[in-house]
Amino acid sequence: MMNHIIKIQAKVSVYAKKKTSNIFDGSYKSIYTGNGLDFENLREYIPGDNIRDIDWKASARNKNLLIKQYIAEKKHNVLLVMDSGRGFLADTPAEETKKDVALTTAGTLAYLATQNGDNVGAVYNRGGMIQYYPLRRGLNHLEQILTAYDKEDFAAYDSDLNKCLEYIIKNIPKRMIIFVITDAAGIHKVDERTIKMLCAQHDLLFVSIGDTTMTGKKSYDVKRSVYVADYIAGNKKLMKTETLVRKKIAEENDRKLIRNRIVNIQIDSEADIVDKSMELLERHKTCK
Repeated sequence: MMNHIIKIQAKVSVYAKKKTSNIFDGSYKSIYTGNGLDFENLREYIPGDNIRDIDWKASARNKNLLIKQYIAEKKHNVLLVMDSGRGFLADTPAEETKKDVALTTAGTLAYLATQNGDNVGAVYNRGGMIQYYPLRRGLNHLEQILTAYDKEDFAAYDSDLNKCLEYIIKNIPKRMIIFVITDAAGIHKVDERTIKMLCAQHDLLFVSIGDTTMTGKKSYDVKRSVYVADYIAGNKKLMKTETLVRKKIAEENDRKLIRNRIVNIQIDSEADIVDKSMELLERHKTCK
């Protein structure tokens, strides 16, 4: 039974009453150009153009070499890069598990793409090994991805998002729209050189899953698997330090993403996923 898809369909259908949920359908600028797509118009030949795209009859009439220019089809390759590891067993500000929020966010974006007929694939780290689901169409394929991620035990290892992104650069030559679903720490650790290499070929978007505070009531240490002692969780000096550190990381993350013209949104709870996902796509469309 497709439990994850049913849950996501319910979320999207509620939103669709306010605004169309089929925002993927031609709403973001394509990264594709070249032969084999829909013909748009003619332009003058530029050295380096494929000679197979020359329109010889039109060139003869105009006494200049003219190239057939194409526009992309509406179908795209959408890749989910899903962060993992024990850090994603922590809670969001809404006291929901980050893993659950990441799962539903990935599913929502992929569901919208699938409804548009796009190919969807996924990459995530499994304790040092890369799990890759090839780009395919269909809800059954999407459910397989979501179910496998849901069943993963993150407790035994830390995140390694850079390894996932490097795998894409080395092994997946297709041009894609890549959604990186991580958190503030994940964005901070991603190597900017890796980001630049991905942006040169793909559309790259980031989703940051919000973190609950280290201090305060019921603070939980995921590395030691224990609740933080009250005298530590309630320490005002520690609270102030944590606030400053979070602010510094957020500012550095923003600068890194802005330098590379990458759109980023933060999701703090499952209730915000659909609205935030739509916002991400709209912002990416206007950014490009």
